[in-house]
Amino acid sequence: MARETNILNTTKINSLQDPGQHHDGAGLYLEIANSGAKRWTYIFRFAGKRRQKGFGSFPDVSLKMARDKRREAEAMVRQGINPIEAYRPVAKPDRAATFGAVALDYIASQEPGWKNAKHRQQWPNTLRTYAKAIWDTPVNTIGVADVQNILKPIWHKKTETAKRVRGRIEKVLGAATVLGLRSGHNPAAWHGNLEHLLGKQRKGPKRHQPAMPYTAAPSFLADLKEQDGLAARALELLIHTATRTSEVLNARWSEFDLERRIWVIPAERMKAGKEHRVPLTPQAMELLRGLAGHRTFLFPGQSNSKPLSNMAMLMLLRRMEVDDVTVHGFRSTFRDWVGECTNEPREIAEMALAHEVGSEVERAYRRGDALDKRRKLMERWSNYLTGQKSTAD
Repeated sequence: MARETNILNTTKINSLQDPGQHHDGAGLYLEIANSGAKRWTYIFRFAGKRRQKGFGSFPDVSLKMARDKRREAEAMVRQGINPIEAYRPVAKPDRAATFGAVALDYIASQEPGWKNAKHRQQWPNTLRTYAKAIWDTPVNTIGVADVQNILKPIWHKKTETAKRVRGRIEKVLGAATVLGLRSGHNPAAWHGNLEHLLGKQRKGPKRHQPAMPYTAAPSFLADLKEQDGLAARALELLIHTATRTSEVLNARWSEFDLERRIWVIPAERMKAGKEHRVPLTPQAMELLRGLAGHRTFLFPGQSNSKPLSNMAMLMLLRRMEVDDVTVHGFRSTFRDWVGECTNEPREIAEMALAHEVGSEVERAYRRGDALDKRRKLMERWSNYLTGQKSTAD
C-alpha cells in the first residue's frame, strides 16, 4: 500500500491537544505529552527491529524541518545506516580513523541483520584482501585515485568481485561521512565518478535470464518473508505463481476470485495476448489475505493510481545482495524444479508458465487450460518452497 504523507499542517498542529501520537506519514509522528508539550519522532525498522528517533520539539523544529529530517533519516536506512547511530555526536579521535577501523565498525553494526553466513564472511574477507592498500589509511585522506588503484587490476578480470568491492568501499566511506570522519564526495561512487575512469565491464556471451537453482529457492523464500514492504510481497506472489513481473505488479483486486482461488489475468496484460487463469495455492491465498484493504492495485506505488515501479523487485534482490539472479529467472527456477522433481507432462509445466503449447492446429482444438492439473502442480511447488509435505509426493 502506498504510504500517505504530509497529513498534518501547521494550523492543525497548533489546534491538536489530545495526548498521543499524531501521524504525518512515512513514519513521522507528532507526539503530545500529557503536559501538552509537542515533539517530533520518527519510527522505522532497522535490522528487522522497530526503532524510534526523536527530531526535537515543536515549534522549535518546524513541520518542514521535521519532514526534512525524516527524509534524511529514511535515506540513511536505505543505505544501511542506522539514523540513531548517525545522529549521535562523534567524539573527535586522537588520531584520524582508518578505513579498516571504520569498516569493522560498519560490519559490526550491520551484521545482526545479515542472515546469510556466507555474506557475513565475505564482507570482511573481500575488504581485507582487495582494499588492503587503504586498510590502514585515514578515511579523511582516501581519494578517487586510491579506489581506482584497488579496482583497476580486477575490474575486467573478476567483474562480479570488483563490483562488490566497489560497493562495499562506497558504503564504508559513506558511513564515515555520516559519522563526521570525512567530508566531500564519495570517491567510490560510480555515477559521475568511477564510471569515467574504469569504463564498462566486458559482457560475456548472451545468456538466459540468470536463475536461482531450485534447491536454493526454499531458503531464499524464508529470507524473503522476513523482508518488509510491498516489493517483498510482490516477489513472493511471483515465485508462488511462476508469473511475470508485469503480470504481478499490474495485478488488480478485480482480477481475483478468492472464493474459487483463481487469479484471471486479462488478455491485454499477457505476453501471448490470451487470458490466463492462475490457480492460487494456500500459501498464495495467505499472502493475499495479508494484503487485503489495498485499493485497485495489489501493489500500489506512490499513489493508489499507479502500481509499484517495475524495478522494485529487482532492487529488493540487490538490497538482499542476490546479485546473480533476476526476477524473471524465478520462472526458470520453477521450470527446472518441475523437470527434475516431478513427473508432470511437459505441456502442463508450459501451460503453468502461460507458454503456447503445440501447433496452431492443436491449440485450435484444445478447449481447456488444464486448470485442475495445474492447481495440483502449483500446490506441490508452494509446498516445496515452504517445506510442507505434499499429498501428491
